Amino acid sequence: MKQKIFAHRGSSAAFAENTRAAYLQAIADGADGLECDIHLTADLKLICFHDFDLDRTSTGTGHVADHTLDELLRLDFSSWRGVPIPPEYGGVADQLMTLDALIDLMRAAGRPLDLAVELKHPSPFGQTLEDELLKYLMAEGWEPESSRLDNITISFMSFHPDAVQHLDDHVPTDHLCQLVDDIEAEEIRGSLFMGKLTAGAVVALLRRALSEGEQLIEAGAVGLAGPGIDYVRAHRPVIERWLAAGRRLRVWTVDDPADVQLCRELGIQEITTNRPAEVRTMLEAGRLSA
Repeated sequence: MKQKIFAHRGSSAAFAENTRAAYLQAIADGADGLECDIHLTADLKLICFHDFDLDRTSTGTGHVADHTLDELLRLDFSSWRGVPIPPEYGGVADQLMTLDALIDLMRAAGRPLDLAVELKHPSPFGQTLEDELLKYLMAEGWEPESSRLDNITISFMSFHPDAVQHLDDHVPTDHLCQLVDDIEAEEIRGSLFMGKLTAGAVVALLRRALSEGEQLIEAGAVGLAGPGIDYVRAHRPVIERWLAAGRRLRVWTVDDPADVQLCRELGIQEITTNRPAEVRTMLEAGRLSA
């Protein structure tokens, strides 16, 4: 079996995540698909960005949702990595990607590509996030029945079961992915910059979402299960049961050779990685030696 390889926020081991450089490198690396995180700006523009706050990966500060696209375009989203950008990948001012810009890059690739879109929740815009995404795609010529837009096949992912179920009215089940991972309170508190009480409430909500998400996968209400590699290691019997039941799995984020080997052994169909070229080499070497 040849696994599909998705570039996690682009080739983000090489360049800053979710940037033009990372996505262009992923295409050059031969990734089968690209993965992106989607937020809405204050003026309801769709951008590729992971965190809810700007602080970690840009020269800005505060919530993404509180800034317009024009304000965000004035920020630097790549220099924090300390990696020079080749001229053919644009300058520092070109690195923030709207979804529209990412679609244009993929159209220009000249080959079929998959796009895995993660909708980031809890969003202050609620399910307007999903609605704006669908409105944009329809205007671009996306075909809901096949989930294709020109040479691009699009799947939709979220940890938030309500988002997945909301999309189910518009998107074929085969192209819906329920993300799952174990919830660690300290990690949530650190990533969301929250105090104990607020983080505790969010953890409770996320644990409920995890349970509901697992139920959607068990019931076959989504075409794809998206467990993290830590979840795969901790819940191998569950993973084996899903695979035996014919579920398609897209596992993230798989960079370590031992994790690549585990995915190969289990028969995981899709792998998301920061290092698409290296992981492809590992998989090919494994097939040659089998």
